[in-house]
Formats: sequence, structure tokens, C-alpha cells
Amino acid sequence: MTAFTLAEVRERTYKKRDAWWTVFLVDPLAGRLVVWTANHTSITPNQLTLGAGVLGLASAACFTQGSWPWLVAGALLFHLSFVLDCMDGKIARLKGTGSVFGAWVDFVFDRIRFFACMMALLLGQWVYTGEIGYLLLAPLLTFFDLLRYLNGPQMAKTRRSMRRQLGEALLGRRSEPVVEDPESTETEEAVQPEQRDSGEVAAAVSVESVFTRFRGYQRVRDALLRHRVRPHLFSGIEFEMFVCVLAPLTAVVSLFTPWPSLIVPVAVFASVALMLFETVLVVKLWLDTRAFEARMRELTAVD
Repeated sequence: MTAFTLAEVRERTYKKRDAWWTVFLVDPLAGRLVVWTANHTSITPNQLTLGAGVLGLASAACFTQGSWPWLVAGALLFHLSFVLDCMDGKIARLKGTGSVFGAWVDFVFDRIRFFACMMALLLGQWVYTGEIGYLLLAPLLTFFDLLRYLNGPQMAKTRRSMRRQLGEALLGRRSEPVVEDPESTETEEAVQPEQRDSGEVAAAVSVESVFTRFRGYQRVRDALLRHRVRPHLFSGIEFEMFVCVLAPLTAVVSLFTPWPSLIVPVAVFASVALMLFETVLVVKLWLDTRAFEARMRELTAVD
């Protein structure tokens, strides 16, 4: 059996566009671990998912202790659990061993891991410091996390519905091609204009086209895409990592300054940034639905 190489892992398992945290802080390690795991072990994607869950629970246990060494340990364990979580999908794509049930397990474990670690961090800090702000932050972060997971699938469902209706209308006209959208399952970032065709939302006004009017935006966007980084810079991945990795790591601030940890400010920043980018997606969807409705009126108009 031919051994898998790092180049092959990159080509076959890396996403064309991904979150910047994954591209820069996870894939360089995960890709190399996938090479070793695929070539020297028979570990399955589900076993990696289970391992990620175990590390997640260990991270939560560390967060409950409250003091800075435990917070640092918990942050590192959470990051490692995310590395394993990324590895399971890469192994599945590389070896063709993925399953529908495995995808469900991976999703559920992700949600349990983040919620357990977030609550352990905030409750642990409340017990350790007596500050009520940590308790108040818990329902806020829970709300934002649930909102993004409810909003994403619903937006994807709406876009699929628009594509289907336009496809049916165009088939009736027989005058314009209907091409499948190559990113129809993506829920965290709108499809780029170059991936549109007359079968989707012809001449649609979009946030993307509005943004390109600002000088320098296109250059920044192209630079990000060259490094596989999607322009949607603060998604659910960054939200989780800021809350469960970056925030607890700020506990070391108290060692060198009179200030306490920056857990609350970092968590609040993550919430605001997440909602900002989610709002951009909602506005984008609204503009596309308006273009869709205009296009449907055009296609269904009586000659």
C-alpha cells in the first residue's frame, strides 16, 4: 500500500476555503498528524471524534478549577480537541471511510464539547472569583451560539428553495441554462459572484458587489482567498476558539499586571464580532431574495 504524503492530504482533505483559525492554527498540525495516523494506524474517524470528546471533557474539568494554570491547561486541551475533530473529517475524506451517522456524531459531540467547556469556564470563574458577571455572560454566549446554528441551516434552506424555483422556471422557458451551485451546502458564507450563473440569481445585487465599491476590499479579499481564508472572518469556529482558548489564556495577564484575566472582554468581543458577520449574511440574503423575487416575476410574466 502506497503511503499517503502531506501533499496528498492537503489536496484531498483541505477545504478550498476555511476559517482563518483552522487554516493557520489547526491545519499545519492536523495535516501532519493525519499523514502519520493514516500511514501507521487503523484509527477510524469515529475513534478520533471520541478522542476529541474526551479531550473536551478534560478541558472542561480543568476550567472548573478556576486558577490560571488550570485555565491554560484547559485552553490547550480544547485546542487539541479541535485538532482531533478536524482530523476525523480529513481521515474520512482521505480513506473514504466516512458515514452519515459519523457526521451526525461529529456534529453532536461538537456542540456538547463547546457547551460543556463554556459553562465550566464561566461557572468555574464565578466560584473562583465571586464575580456575578460570569453568570450573566453564560446565557448570552449560549444565545449567540444557538442563534448561529439555527440561522445557518435556515439560510441554506432558503437559498436551496430559491435555486429550485428558479431552476423550474428556467426549465419552463428552455432559454437559459441551469447550473448547480458548487457550494450549495455552505451555510456560513454566501456564494461568490463568480460562482453564480443565470440559473441562480441573475444580475443579483449583493453585499459582495456593494463591498467591492470600497477601495482595497477586493485586494484584501483576493489575498485571503489565495491563502484559503474565507472573507467571512468571524464564524462559529472563531467564536468557539476565542471563548474557550483565547479567553482563558488571558489569565496569565494577572501574573504580570494588576489586572485580572480578560475572559469577559474577550467573550464579549467574540459575541459582537460573531453577530456583526452574521448580520452581513442576513443582509446578503435579504438582498438576494429581493433579486430572486424580481427574477421570478420576469420569468413568470406573461409574454
